[in-house]
Amino acid sequence: MRSPVSPPATIGILGGGQLGRMTALAARSLGYRVRVLDPRADCAAAPIADAVIQGSFADADAARRLAAGCDVVTLEIEQVSLAALNAAGELAPVRPGSGVLGIVQDRARQKRWLGDIGLPLGEYAVVSSADDLRLAMQTIGPDLFVQACEGGFDGRSQLRLAKGDDASAAHAALGGARAVAERALDLELELSILVARRPSGQMVVFPPALNHHERQILAWSALPGAIDPAVLAQAVAMARSIAEEIGLEGILAIELFLLRDGRLLVNELAPRPHNSFHATELACPTSQFEQLVRAVCDLPLGDVEPVRPSAIVNLLGELWSDGREPDYARALAVPGTRLFLYDKHGPTPGRKMGHLAASGTSSDEALQRVQLAFSRL
Repeated sequence: MRSPVSPPATIGILGGGQLGRMTALAARSLGYRVRVLDPRADCAAAPIADAVIQGSFADADAARRLAAGCDVVTLEIEQVSLAALNAAGELAPVRPGSGVLGIVQDRARQKRWLGDIGLPLGEYAVVSSADDLRLAMQTIGPDLFVQACEGGFDGRSQLRLAKGDDASAAHAALGGARAVAERALDLELELSILVARRPSGQMVVFPPALNHHERQILAWSALPGAIDPAVLAQAVAMARSIAEEIGLEGILAIELFLLRDGRLLVNELAPRPHNSFHATELACPTSQFEQLVRAVCDLPLGDVEPVRPSAIVNLLGELWSDGREPDYARALAVPGTRLFLYDKHGPTPGRKMGHLAASGTSSDEALQRVQLAFSRL
């Protein structure tokens, strides 16, 4: 019989960005202590944590120092080396563990694993050279998204190719990195679903979020998404199957594509809190952050049925251009709106500095409210 990790135990978080910050806030509300490992001593989670262990995500010694004072360790970023993850695991349970990270860290390995367990994917090819990419443009089609196998997110290490583009130049722009080239798909919509699973086996699935990206960065998300019940049932079944097959302990976000021909395809996995589920803090009795804490501590999982539709808009560094501060007061005058800032230093274009969230009587109303608030910034 497993024993839950009960408050006031200490939770370690590998990563101190905004996801670590919000996870730490949820842990604090439940009465836990929090330690964080991050390359920056002044990371976003630092004001919330009891201690910050400064070190890279490849630093096994730093991971051991983090875990030495913890009862359980989790993560908010995939870019943690397996050596560091295993080093932490010598001193405390790490959830999710290296079995999960070993699959999702490499996009090609992740795609292959998803295909091996029978999940539907878009057509893709693994490319290691300009010649490979040129062949992919000929066989899959000239319209491709190309993403480095490791480290690509929020538009980084990603390219969009079209007919007439030069494969050699594109491969060089990715630094010659091994990459996955995927056919550009005819999308009806983009959605994501989040599953939580505790070590003792209980599992819950949040309803799908409807997402919109600009420049490969999430611009807005609404929850619950207005999705056909048959698509919803398929998405939930996919989430449960993936969580069981991968041996999840924690939470896992699954990005999905609904094509105009009705097919639902898996895009990618993220074993951590996800930007598209920030609206759970308004919409659901249990936010994704509290759910992560409950899951890794083997506590009963919380209710995920939305009580009020909500939506979010990301606030990127461009809002702080020319040194000006956004007009928060005008934005917060919109009914049902809340502001979340991440206490990051040095806003730069494309960097997530915070988000606005709003609730409404419907997902459409929530989205309209949050977009109005955003326009007032």
